[in-house]
Amino acid sequence: MTTEHSTRVELLRSDDFAQYLLHDPKQIKQIVRTLVESRALITTYLPSGNQSFLTALLAVINNEEQVVFDASPDEAVNRRVAETEELICATQIEGIKIQFPLGGIQEVTYEGRDAFLAGRPERLLRLQRREFYRLITPVTHALTCIIPLLPGPDGEPRSIEARVLDISGGGLAVVVPPDDVEFTPGMEFDDCRITLPDFGPVAVRMRVRNLFRLTNRSGTEVLRAGCEFVDLPNSANNLIQRYIFKVERDRSARERGM
Repeated sequence: MTTEHSTRVELLRSDDFAQYLLHDPKQIKQIVRTLVESRALITTYLPSGNQSFLTALLAVINNEEQVVFDASPDEAVNRRVAETEELICATQIEGIKIQFPLGGIQEVTYEGRDAFLAGRPERLLRLQRREFYRLITPVTHALTCIIPLLPGPDGEPRSIEARVLDISGGGLAVVVPPDDVEFTPGMEFDDCRITLPDFGPVAVRMRVRNLFRLTNRSGTEVLRAGCEFVDLPNSANNLIQRYIFKVERDRSARERGM
């Protein structure tokens, strides 16, 4: 099973979001300063698993080339943070979704409290419109997408069931089944069906945008297909947005209760 962290890493590298990915140091520093000043809560994902913890950026130092962030109250989590090469951080500013990696991590003490030092993010994903925000589908409530295929040699209708990795109002990403099924950029699939927990089935038409490989916890590679919706009806978009809002609301409630 692909981890939420692994998917977030690949989202930062995917061309699905190339136009929203910032590389300019001045822009990134400005956003980092805002996160420090607002003490925004940041969900930080550790590699190799679904483990995460809440933190905040405490300061920017060394000509704004390094950031200090708060340690977790869980010492086991802090040990893992100190040993990892890169963390994936997700937060928001005034409804704008922000995602960025942190590397070069060192344990430090800042103003008398346990903290970590990391290099300033060199890239930062800023999603300014809700419909472009991709929800990483919860492991506990996995989504699947039924994709119709061309009839086989016997003329019988065929379809495949693909696991959904993430979803937005603009599209979704699925794990391409290991069967001998062709998935290439530009291919379109009509009458695909996604069943959204608590909201029911949604029929969509989608086009394959890109393909690349993810590595799951067991070390096995799977093929990820990033797809965009084609002529998505407003009724379907509303259901998807309601589903995303509910899952995010439930996730935030769980994190506040940590």
